[in-house]
Amino acid sequence: MKSLAAVVALTLTCCALTSCGKADPGSSLTVFAAASLKKSFEEIGKDFEEETGTAVALNFAGSSGLVEQMKSGAPAQVFASADEPTMDTASQAGLVHDPRIFATNTLTIAVPRGNPANITGLEALSRPGVKVAVCAPAVPCGNATRKLLSRRGVPLKPATEESKVTAVLTKVESGQVDAGLVYVTDARASDKVEAVDLPQVGAVVNRYPIAVTSQGEKTASAAQFVEFVLSERAQQVLQSNGFGQP
Repeated sequence: MKSLAAVVALTLTCCALTSCGKADPGSSLTVFAAASLKKSFEEIGKDFEEETGTAVALNFAGSSGLVEQMKSGAPAQVFASADEPTMDTASQAGLVHDPRIFATNTLTIAVPRGNPANITGLEALSRPGVKVAVCAPAVPCGNATRKLLSRRGVPLKPATEESKVTAVLTKVESGQVDAGLVYVTDARASDKVEAVDLPQVGAVVNRYPIAVTSQGEKTASAAQFVEFVLSERAQQVLQSNGFGQP
């Protein structure tokens, strides 16, 4: 799978030599995706490459950060967000069209293996001396965290706020914090943490939308990738990694 930098370089070379008008529209595809999709989309991207022959470059980051990148002109033909409000922002800016829901996700508490701080639930996160990492409010996992804490009436002063959920997970894995609020899928993907399950009653469910971008409208492979993500084959990958059905 080609890196984003390689695809950008290839695109710039194409522009210089052919004014970008004669490039094969199905030769490469750049997908911007929420950080929580990394493991699943790496597998789905490889499957798509094998099935179509189209090279896929994947760029993972916090959803709101990806929108800012697209606003600045970064090349992307498909955008997959970790929540609907962020996709709405992209849509209102004219960056994407006709989003479709392809997965769902919920939060859990990730703690280092062995749970040394004895975290048993949300209330334990507000104990004196407990260091907690969360996502910043501007990104989907942070918005979900804010809603969850509000619903449960748990006051929390986090030790750190991160721009993407994978950064929260890294803080927990390294032992820099006692716990972190992450998606179920992120905790499941790491062998360095364990999850403290939260009650489903009052859970915050993030719905993940995917859309072809305005840059990808004339690229047949962009719409094809969206359909592939919604296919049974890709849905099995997502669900095997802990995502819920759309």
